[in-house]
Amino acid sequence: MKYLGIESQRPKIGVFDFTGCEGCQLQLANKEETLAAFLSCIDVVCFREISSASGEGFTIALVEGAISREDEVERIRWIREQAEVLVALGSCACFGGVNRLKNDFDLDEANREVYGDQPKPTLPVRAINEVVPVDLEIPGCPVSKAEVERVVQHLIWEVPFRFPAYPVCLECKQRYTVCVFEMGELCLGPITRAGCDAPCPAAGLGCWGCRGPAQETNFEEFLSVARERGFSEDEIVDRLAFFGGFRGIA
Repeated sequence: MKYLGIESQRPKIGVFDFTGCEGCQLQLANKEETLAAFLSCIDVVCFREISSASGEGFTIALVEGAISREDEVERIRWIREQAEVLVALGSCACFGGVNRLKNDFDLDEANREVYGDQPKPTLPVRAINEVVPVDLEIPGCPVSKAEVERVVQHLIWEVPFRFPAYPVCLECKQRYTVCVFEMGELCLGPITRAGCDAPCPAAGLGCWGCRGPAQETNFEEFLSVARERGFSEDEIVDRLAFFGGFRGIA
């Protein structure tokens, strides 16, 4: 690719998956209207979902999934060594995600019950930043491809970008979505970071907090509203724990 007749150097991108569903990777591959333009600006070194290429030495490593086995610990450390910038991609990578729920159980007992005399290697689930240093986190389940593209542009070409500081509620207002609390649904929208365009409340579902907490949230007021609406402590705690983004807060 040339700009003003000068050949620019395409950054080397590696995309990697750990314990997760690979839905965040599919988000990058599925948005066909921008995929060709996006790929023309980068050099894909590793991205199993779209390419058989395999290499090392990455300008940016996008890492999806949580860490739940010892071999994954070794692999993420290798990726960290190879990458100039390491980005945690999606709720599993940023917080542990749904996988983190298994930490509430006796893993040895669960392993024996499921796999009998052939137990599988397992560890308590950890987010990427609990194992290696992370330069940037892009939350969501799945991530927004448009947001990932903007982040990559920011990292490579210094295109201005900031994550929203406000909560999902603002995006609901922008979409003229009726507050799902009014429909009897529990919703973490008042305390969850925006940037997803609030698809879950727009579909009549409450927010589950996959993007983690917004800045300067009034957590106590949220708890008060949820209790006033008749939701039990168990319902509130279960919702807050679902993606792991509110650990240390809830």
